[in-house]
Amino acid sequence: MDRIKAFFAPPKASADEYEPLTDDDSTTLEGSTYEEEETPFSWVEYSIFALIGVAMLWAWNMFLAAAPYFQTRFQSDPWIYANSQSAIITTSTVFNLVAMLILTNIQSSANYPFRINTALFVNAAVFGLLTLSTTSSFLDVSPRGYLAFILLMVAMTAWAAGLMQNGAFSFAASFGRPEYTQAIMAGQGVAGILPPLTQMLSFLAFADSSPGINPPDQPKNELPSHDKKGGTAAFIYFLTAVLISLITLLAFIPLVQRHNRLLDRRRRQAALSQQSTPAETETETDHTPTTTSTRRYVPLPTLFRKLGWLAASVFMCFVVTMFFPVFTAKILSVNDDDASSGGSSSSSTSSSSSSSSTSSSGSSKLLLPGAFIPLGFFFWNLGDLAGRVSTMLPVFGSLRRRPRVLFVASLLRWGFLPLYLLCNLHGRGAVVGSDLFYLVVVQALFGLTNGWLGSTAMMAAGEWVGEGEREAAGGFMSMCLVAGLAAGSVLSFTVAGI
Repeated sequence: MDRIKAFFAPPKASADEYEPLTDDDSTTLEGSTYEEEETPFSWVEYSIFALIGVAMLWAWNMFLAAAPYFQTRFQSDPWIYANSQSAIITTSTVFNLVAMLILTNIQSSANYPFRINTALFVNAAVFGLLTLSTTSSFLDVSPRGYLAFILLMVAMTAWAAGLMQNGAFSFAASFGRPEYTQAIMAGQGVAGILPPLTQMLSFLAFADSSPGINPPDQPKNELPSHDKKGGTAAFIYFLTAVLISLITLLAFIPLVQRHNRLLDRRRRQAALSQQSTPAETETETDHTPTTTSTRRYVPLPTLFRKLGWLAASVFMCFVVTMFFPVFTAKILSVNDDDASSGGSSSSSTSSSSSSSSTSSSGSSKLLLPGAFIPLGFFFWNLGDLAGRVSTMLPVFGSLRRRPRVLFVASLLRWGFLPLYLLCNLHGRGAVVGSDLFYLVVVQALFGLTNGWLGSTAMMAAGEWVGEGEREAAGGFMSMCLVAGLAAGSVLSFTVAGI
């Protein structure tokens, strides 16, 4: 019993190992020492960091929530239809991880604002191409050709996400305010809500009353062609992503200016404290915040030694999380007659399929796959956002000092996966015949634990390293997050055929 209590108790580490205290060597990228109180909290800056978080994961969530539209483009190829979601998330996370590994090892010369701006420009260009792909001129592209195009777009946005994740978390850490890191995490939660909401509204406003997605084993001559309204819905959906990137670019400008002034003030304080010569002062106060020749390089083994449990918590949290997109894209409403009969269509005659399609014409459009699948993503991300916001409550602050408890919590999240098997997979019927059970108990609670655990671990990282290591710690933790996404996306192929 004493060993169990000792495992959950806060570790008593030395100051140079795993202790959330500022060490003696606390030189920041500006070469000065400062207290967090010297950087006042600003809701304006918090909001801008939240917007950066939105833009950071908008592409990722957009590709997930667009699953119904992609299925209409892939339905003539059963293999692509079944594996497209896993292929998309695997491509995204692998390219994202490669970018993070490269960027994390480039610390001393890193220009974090430049990385963020570059990522936003890349996303705007990619979303523009995706918008064009929904027009009538590109609707006749074969499933293989369209999959290749989508995976290329995913790879580009994944690389941009790596630039933005590394840049944003490191940039936020340099302010010395853990609330700004939480703002990015909260913004990522908002990014999870808006894309599926946009997809649902676009479908309800422009799509016709037909489900729009047929079982992959339906004869090809019975597959419907892409209608103009569906193309309009996807066009508007992708176009919103372009606007998000452009708005974030504009909002980021005053934040960089504020950061420049902050760096100048810290340099002046360092110059005064060190009683530097006029020549040294002029060099230190030169208004070039992004030239970081004085930034100290922190080896990855050092960061892992100090942040091992937190890094493992983030990694395991997102390994488990990556199974939810595969299940969500395959679970249909138990109250939609057409969805419920879709699973048995392979054993039914052509006339019975036609009859079930007719009977569903009076059902609510929200229960059709084109709206219900994004609704599932919406509820998961709603819980995720609630979890990220909850970390601002003082009651959860003490858990940032118990990294081992966070790791145990990340392991317990595996218990959510069997719950998906109780839901209406492919319309074959559900063990628990309730959409409320699926949306609230499974999706929302699964998302809630993800948001709370991921944000808590990310916020705690800055408290377990020295001041001069905060930027490197932010990049390291984001790399562990992406590594978890990559590992989980590869493992998600094990359930792709369910």
